Amino acid sequence: MPANNDKDRIMEKARPLIDQCLAKFPAERKQSAVIPALMVVQDENDGWLTQDLMDAVADYLKMPQIAVYEVASFYGMFDLQPVGRHKINVCNNISCQLCGGDEIIEYIEQKLGVKVGETTLDGKFTIKHEEECLAACSGAPMMTVDGHYHEYLTPEKVDAILDGLE
Repeated sequence: MPANNDKDRIMEKARPLIDQCLAKFPAERKQSAVIPALMVVQDENDGWLTQDLMDAVADYLKMPQIAVYEVASFYGMFDLQPVGRHKINVCNNISCQLCGGDEIIEYIEQKLGVKVGETTLDGKFTIKHEEECLAACSGAPMMTVDGHYHEYLTPEKVDAILDGLE
């Protein structure tokens, strides 16, 4: 959990971006910006949310803290514990499975030396989880890395994608 000064530093950087999100909603509906606000704060905190940061978002949006916790714990795009610099989600829906998705998951685990839900020792990669569906069935098997879609995966294509990341 970041120290208070870390929380303040992160929120200071995040506020202008959160304000841009708030401008898209009526003033009396500030709570509608909770998802984009959490995304901004998470990005400013190396990809994960602490309770202090969620509390700061709740205070800034003038909403109950529990409501922010509910959003952050419900959506898979939010992480409540430290993660690697790059987040990998692999689709495991039937289309991807039929096109070799299970083998891709196994290949990534073997390549990185960690299982789904784990982070590499160097902190570079987290295989977040197998996604039930990433809505790219026609490009199966597929994965997202840092939110970017990669389709028609093969072990060679996975190597090129992961090896190309800093």
